[in-house]
Amino acid sequence: MDNTVKYQVHTFGCKVNTYDAGLIQKNLNANGFTPVIHGDKSARIHVLNTCAVTAEATKEALRYIRRLKVKDPFCTVVVTGCAAQVDTGSFSNLPGADLVVANSHKSSLPDLLNKHFRGELTEKVFKSNIFKKEDLEAGGGIEKHHTRTFLKIQDGCNSFCTYCIIPYARGKSRSIPVADLVQRINDLYAEGSREVVLTGVHIGDYEDEVTGKKYVMEDLIEALLAKTKMPRFRLSSLEPVEVSERLLELYKDSRLCPHFHMSIQSANTDVLFHMKRKYTQEDVRKSLNAIAEKVPGSFVGMDVIVGFPTETEEQFQDTYNTLAELPWTKIHVFPYSERPGTRAAALDVSVYPHIRAERAAKLRELSLSRYTEMAQSQIGSTKKVLVLKNAAKGGQGLSHDYWPVDIMGAESFLDHWAGQEVDLKITGYDHSNKQHMEGHLIGEVLT
Repeated sequence: MDNTVKYQVHTFGCKVNTYDAGLIQKNLNANGFTPVIHGDKSARIHVLNTCAVTAEATKEALRYIRRLKVKDPFCTVVVTGCAAQVDTGSFSNLPGADLVVANSHKSSLPDLLNKHFRGELTEKVFKSNIFKKEDLEAGGGIEKHHTRTFLKIQDGCNSFCTYCIIPYARGKSRSIPVADLVQRINDLYAEGSREVVLTGVHIGDYEDEVTGKKYVMEDLIEALLAKTKMPRFRLSSLEPVEVSERLLELYKDSRLCPHFHMSIQSANTDVLFHMKRKYTQEDVRKSLNAIAEKVPGSFVGMDVIVGFPTETEEQFQDTYNTLAELPWTKIHVFPYSERPGTRAAALDVSVYPHIRAERAAKLRELSLSRYTEMAQSQIGSTKKVLVLKNAAKGGQGLSHDYWPVDIMGAESFLDHWAGQEVDLKITGYDHSNKQHMEGHLIGEVLT
């Protein structure tokens, strides 16, 4: 392959896709392709790493392809990722999509591109049964310029929640071995990363078997804390029943950041049952209270869906009232969106879209009120803040307990401190930019 041919990866969706995009880039680089430098618009190849969590996500990718072809009719557009796996027909019938490489064939993308340019392909769609996919590629992306790194430890899901298409897009749950992850994190540390976010589609299902012994998520975390020098670890989404006593005990090690992202989706037991979630309202209560007791001061974010087809007004109010009295920091609110191919989309009941929007607005108002109260309570405290290398203009950091912090007077030391932890005194909270749901803490470096 002529190494002057440039490409650009466009990533949609979740943190797992962010990791996968880095892996795509690493594999393309190893096969003679050249990434464009930021701001360079000369890419000949555009790789869309798509999301399929909602029908709108697929439509967004379709619109993006059309815009790319309007700007450059002769560019090569490759569609990969989750939408390529579950909405294949939407892209195979689109003239602007030159190659459709489903998740089942994502690792073959460099070879397929080479064959495409040599004129050796007789078809443009490459897809097979994702549930037969056993491998999970270890490694990672291009992290040398990143302070924080997302590291996929697991992929796929065995839950088949009624609103979710992801098992059909990513296949069954499978995990990267503990030994491989230890080595990868040591490599990342040598490359300059100082925080690793352990991510996956369902990390609570992490499982590695070595000589007859089964290792679960808590075993992995113990190994990473014992065998690496990485100063900060975070976990991505957990379900309430995955917040075990053993897991909370591990947070006594300060390298495991006091930050939880809870995938609860509802706090009403009947709605959870119809979603096919494997826990109840009582489990939600127990997990949030246990975090507050065992890891006090933690930043706790939650995902909640409102307007699920069977959710009545009373059930929504039950979720609202339950959450209002529990300890947490922020809610990511999602109005329910029908996803073709899921069981929930086939239900003969639904909630009017304007009712979904009203419920979402009410829950977001609760979240913003709680977040603002919690943020203002941080003023006067001292926090360890990781100064981000690739932050926007000025100094931006992320505290050990996940608060975003704008660092005052950062210009004078940013080059020196970028990628390192500094002690900051929190002096204020700024939410002047109302385009953002929440604001940022303001901090000054302690001298």
